[in-house]
Amino acid sequence: MKLLTIDTSTNTCSVALSCDGRLVGEYLLEMQRTLSERLLAGVELLLEGAGMDVKELDGFGVALGPGSFTGLRIGIATVKGLALSTGKPVAGFSSLAMLAQNLPWAEFPVCPMFDARKKEIYTALYRCCEVPKPVIPDCVLSPELFLDRLDGPVIFVGDGAIRYREIIESRLGDRALFAPASATQPRASAGAVLAEAGFARGRAVLPGALAPLYIRPSEAELARLQRETP
Repeated sequence: MKLLTIDTSTNTCSVALSCDGRLVGEYLLEMQRTLSERLLAGVELLLEGAGMDVKELDGFGVALGPGSFTGLRIGIATVKGLALSTGKPVAGFSSLAMLAQNLPWAEFPVCPMFDARKKEIYTALYRCCEVPKPVIPDCVLSPELFLDRLDGPVIFVGDGAIRYREIIESRLGDRALFAPASATQPRASAGAVLAEAGFARGRAVLPGALAPLYIRPSEAELARLQRETP
């Protein structure tokens, strides 16, 4: 199938175009601003370079989270618009599983980590085979609390692992292994593998059913709850 996959869960904007499991092209740019403009430019660049019209696609893939609230909304809204305009289905996937997919067939469990700020991390633990299989599901908590749940050698990857490396090493010692820098960024090409698996398992949905997986409430939601609390 011809698949366009998008990830905007962090400050890395990534778009991948694949055909029957083969990567045709990928656009990846780390940025802080103008995400929506760059995202659409990436989509157009890939389709034009491949000589393909968006209507020729069979479906879309998108990272649902966790990650940046604003980034996730932009990525999901973009995919919704493309899917609605073409009438094609969408397969969503975990952004943490996508990051773990950078290390397929790893010997040890993989722990992807995004910096969630507020001294917390978005994280999980996956056994990475053809696609990542969760051992500990996606969650948000302090690094110390999560590390207390780990046993045995673990491979850490992501900007959260970089930020909290000192804590990780102090807790796990030589049981803590760190992925190379080339694996640190989440990539839509890795997400495409998860999206194709979702399509194969009948998990694709219509665009109206897509919703971000924030895991924790946004600042706006917290403020609303505080206002509503007597």
